[in-house]
Amino acid sequence: MNFKHLYYFWVTARAGGIMRAGEQLHTTPQTLSGQIKLLEDWLGRALFRKNGRQLELTEHGRLALGYADQIFSLGQDLETALRQTRSTQKRLDFRVGVADSLSKSIAYRLLEPAFAIGQPIKLLASEGTFDELLAALALHRLDLVIADEPMPRRVSVKAFNHSLGRSAMSFFCAPGLKSRIHGHFPACLDGMPMLVPGASSSVRRQLEGWFARHRLAPVVVGEFDDAALMKAFGREGQGVFMTPSVLDDETCAQFGVVCMGRTDELVEEFYAVSVERRITHPCVLAITDAARGQLFSV
Repeated sequence: MNFKHLYYFWVTARAGGIMRAGEQLHTTPQTLSGQIKLLEDWLGRALFRKNGRQLELTEHGRLALGYADQIFSLGQDLETALRQTRSTQKRLDFRVGVADSLSKSIAYRLLEPAFAIGQPIKLLASEGTFDELLAALALHRLDLVIADEPMPRRVSVKAFNHSLGRSAMSFFCAPGLKSRIHGHFPACLDGMPMLVPGASSSVRRQLEGWFARHRLAPVVVGEFDDAALMKAFGREGQGVFMTPSVLDDETCAQFGVVCMGRTDELVEEFYAVSVERRITHPCVLAITDAARGQLFSV
């Protein structure tokens, strides 16, 4: 295969058309079209089709784009590896995706062991939905994904789930709201304004069952995919919220809230997901080893 032709196809597909790709590649549309046509002839499949004045990928084009993403992502990895700084000790890139439903403090605790591997590292952290991060992991754009749930079986990605720890859950509210709450925990939550994790959160599903078992009917005034935003609203007295008990002291100090109670019936678990070829990455090994050493002692 002529990889120059494949590269022209890849840039065109990502740019959304011949004209934009030609500007990026500093070549004429005619030359670009000719190079892509040679690739299509070699493959024996049409990769693009016209839709009005626009080009769109065919089914074979989408398949080819997936492989091209992986090929050129690995090419970038190769370039990075060969252009490492010429210091006496090379800096190791560690690309991590953090699910937006995960507390940033928890994410730090989980990732901290990577900085103790005895080699300088450069952490490249990104945030997104779990599905988005798994897609990037499948294309080898990430070495690891940190989340509050394992990779579901429905996802066709060759990867491994690594359990990193678990924590009971605690409930918090602002002091002003606490003065309006009467009775013992958890009965005191009945009828109170509540800030809850988004529907996609694993602990949200547990929470709804817990409310039903204890015959509690709080008033849900907000649902949040972002744990930090939920705590910010809780700090201002908008409602009761919950967070992993391992963060009790930190939550009270950072947000000026008070702990109403804690339950072991609700548990948030933490996972690392890595593709098979990344499993020997020193940072990934350090993180999983630290988890086996009872990182969460709550």
